[in-house]
Amino acid sequence: MKIDGVSYRTIWPAADGAVEIIDQTCLPHVFATVRLETVDDAARAIADMWVRGAPLIGATAAYGMALAARADASEAALRKAYATLHATRPTAINLKWALDTMLAALLPLRESDRGGAAMSRAAEICDEDVAINSAIGDHGLTLIKEIWERRRAAGAERINILTHCNAGWLATVDWGTALAPIYKAFDAGLPVHVWVDETRPRNQGASLTARELNWHGVPHTVIADNAGGHLMQHGLVDLVIVGTDRTTRTGDVCNKIGTYLKALAARDNGVPFTVALPGPTIDWTVADGIREIPIEQRSAAEMTHIAGKTASGEIATVQLVPDGSPAGNYAFDVTPARLVTWLITERGLCPASAEGLASLYPERAGGK
Repeated sequence: MKIDGVSYRTIWPAADGAVEIIDQTCLPHVFATVRLETVDDAARAIADMWVRGAPLIGATAAYGMALAARADASEAALRKAYATLHATRPTAINLKWALDTMLAALLPLRESDRGGAAMSRAAEICDEDVAINSAIGDHGLTLIKEIWERRRAAGAERINILTHCNAGWLATVDWGTALAPIYKAFDAGLPVHVWVDETRPRNQGASLTARELNWHGVPHTVIADNAGGHLMQHGLVDLVIVGTDRTTRTGDVCNKIGTYLKALAARDNGVPFTVALPGPTIDWTVADGIREIPIEQRSAAEMTHIAGKTASGEIATVQLVPDGSPAGNYAFDVTPARLVTWLITERGLCPASAEGLASLYPERAGGK
């Protein structure tokens, strides 16, 4: 995607062997990049949310393993790096998938060959992510076109899509998951308008989704998290598209906190609720998302404080709650498969069910 006419990915190798990322904690007001030179740098980037989104977390973990291999390619060092990176965030399954992929590729090699092979495999994972997300966009575009044709026949002037959190190109290596179909639809000339949930407490919608939609020129409106149900009641939402950090083999989806409430409102108002996901986000070992997926609990400070730009242009952090008031910060929730209309994958659309996913991924069905 492009920022002020310059093409960027969210992560890329530097010429000297380091890795560079976009520091998403600075957005939307400042565009800044950061160099990652060690596995500890990569772990900090994931844990402190310099990078966000399940696919990008996985890509960063892959490059973290590559940085570790460059420093010490012994099996002991690689396993230590694996443990360091794996401990950063518990919910997104792409993290473990990328680490397993890297370890499986490196351990059979001679130690002297692992450094170069690690950087190459990490780059391949990034290229694969771009291709996967572009394909998700193509399949999602077909769905948006079908809905738009029905809405246009009924006299509508635009198609309204609601999102929650950020599942755009900033959450992946490029294109995005939930936003990929929107970008494809916009580029195809469809009159798309996006309702952007602010997504408290980290405000990924207001700060990241709105920022990248603005860069791309897609019409959008930022709304309070609890406004979606009202908009659906009044016929102002034609489709909900969200991403997911982990999807069970039965079709339950784990996404940013508040997603479950959007799914309930969508079901009550007859609005299609769709989830865009790459294959590596499916956890084939888990059947019951509510019982089995670990839900990350992050620092209370993300709830009690907020950063923003003052009237003078300075970036400042302020406290929102009274002194002494505790806060709980559950980062994700699980939406049961029964509330999901479609899953949009790189292999096509399917119902949110074990049978639906097995039809697209027969080689993985049964938790293998």
